[in-house]
Amino acid sequence: MSQLQSKLNIPSFSDVYSDCFSIGAAINQRTIESSKQLLTKHFNSITAENDMKPENLQPEENKFTFEKADQFVAFAEEHKMKMRGHTLVWHNQTPDWMFTTPDGSVAKRDLLLDRMQTHISTVVGRYKGRIHSWDVVNEVIDDSENLFLRKSNYLDIVGEDFIEKSFRFAHEADPKALLFYNDYNESHPQKRDKIYKLVKSLLKKDVPLHGIGMQAHWNLTSPTLDNIRAAIEKYASLGLQIQLTELDVSVFDTTDRRTDLKEPTTEMVALQEERYEQLFALLREYRDVISCVTFWGVADDYTWLDNFPVRGRKNWPLLFDDNQLPKQAFHKITSFK
Repeated sequence: MSQLQSKLNIPSFSDVYSDCFSIGAAINQRTIESSKQLLTKHFNSITAENDMKPENLQPEENKFTFEKADQFVAFAEEHKMKMRGHTLVWHNQTPDWMFTTPDGSVAKRDLLLDRMQTHISTVVGRYKGRIHSWDVVNEVIDDSENLFLRKSNYLDIVGEDFIEKSFRFAHEADPKALLFYNDYNESHPQKRDKIYKLVKSLLKKDVPLHGIGMQAHWNLTSPTLDNIRAAIEKYASLGLQIQLTELDVSVFDTTDRRTDLKEPTTEMVALQEERYEQLFALLREYRDVISCVTFWGVADDYTWLDNFPVRGRKNWPLLFDDNQLPKQAFHKITSFK
């Protein structure tokens, strides 16, 4: 079978899962062009990888740059895809001016809240009715045992209620958009319980929060299937929908620092295939609470895991290979009965 036939003679990923959940991909300027065939055949939801983060949408105060974001939203509409917005409030990839005054001193609480509201209302308002769901607040839970919330400029200047304010600002800008709290290491028990605690406290205050985004940057062995299941069930107990927002399965575990591989080993390929098969069997069990599964990329020819967290290292975490051909793992998860 030729490579072209291999691409054509496979089912649409999103069609196969139409009774389960949407299938999404993170895209950028490069992949929206180089992977257009894969995107339009297999995915019915997209997320901007970086181009809708604060530093890209508002690099200078009140100077918004919507060109790329507009392109992605138009692409989603043209191909009848849902669009996820990522992300409005994050300690990272936010310009320094947000937290300082023109003379370089630290901004006061009221100034930062005003800037947050301006950014959120402008961005969410621009795409009102066009973006289905937003990662409103991203990664505010600390990874350590001793801290609950991550130290950040938002926390230092505004206080804990910056989280609540963010969701209320977003809801005011588009009352029909679904609003998510998004985080990584979301299936590790200690962090899972802190995410649950945070979200439960917000719901008690009637904060407009509709779902939890499990980033799902996983590898061949971690987190365990039992911990993933426990996280899904705990989050779902809050009555919220769940989305996997940034799924990939690294072929390297956390202790593997090799940089010499030019392709994944036979063992890595087999383990990744098994891992994806097990993961999707589990996700299908929870189709009633999971509304979307988004991969952080389209194919292995481009992935954020190249050079991260180990510089000079290639990774192969997705379901389509370097040539954008489906891996055996793809066939396994689309041929379930």
